[in-house]
Parts: sequence; structure tokens; C-alpha cells
Amino acid sequence: MTARILILNGPNLNMLGQREPAIYGHETLQDIEKLCLAATRKNNQTLDFRQSNYEGELVTWIQQEKDKINGLVINAAAYTHTSIAIHDSLKLLTVPVIEVHLSDPQKRENFRHFSYIEPLAAKVFSGLGAQGYIKALDYLSTNL
Repeated sequence: MTARILILNGPNLNMLGQREPAIYGHETLQDIEKLCLAATRKNNQTLDFRQSNYEGELVTWIQQEKDKINGLVINAAAYTHTSIAIHDSLKLLTVPVIEVHLSDPQKRENFRHFSYIEPLAAKVFSGLGAQGYIKALDYLSTNL
């Protein structure tokens, strides 16, 4: 059976490659999507890769896909530290949730040290750049 994986990306991640490359690197979100597509093919997974700058849209996607996916990888970006709404929508899921961050929030500003997603996550990958997404997909391939 092919596992269906949803990857959600939060605000400003559409600006990767232009926004603070010293922190986030030079890869674009499209580059990351291509890496993820290759990994999902290798892992016998199908991929739905999305990005939104709108909190409500991320919540709606989680609600709409809750019974259609086998795993969720989420880089909620700034919403990681602020969104009770995303936290509450993730509680609807019965599949593994993997939290990903390109940088390591624990090594950044204090307001980035708390995550509303982490208590619901089966695993967190931080500070690994785009490879964090690949590690998340590999984790799901062996833990579904």
C-alpha cells in the first residue's frame, strides 16, 4: 500500500532562497518540494506539498485531509509559536505528525523556543535545513 503524505508549510516559506539565507539557506521551497518528491518515490509514498501564509487555510487543509492521509509533515514557521488553532486542528489527526524546522528554534530568539505543535508531534527535526523534510519522510516510511 502506498502511504499518502501531506506536507504543510507556513508563512514566509514561499520566500526561501531570498529571505535570510544565512539562517534558512539558499534552497527555495520548490527545491525542497523536488527533494521531497524524490524521497517519497523512493519510500513508496505519494506526496501532497502545500504552502500558505494564512493560518486558517492551514487549519482547513488539516481538517479536509484528516481521513485521507497516512502522515503529516508540518513546518508551521512562525505559527509554530503562536497558533492554538493549528494545535487544535492537529488534535483531530490519528496519523503521525512530524514537525520540521529548517533552522533550530532553540538557538534563536526566546519567543521561538515554544512550540504549540511539538506536544502533538511523533518526532521533531530542527536545524537540518531541507534534510529535515527528508528525515521526516524516512521516519514516516518506517513508522506507519
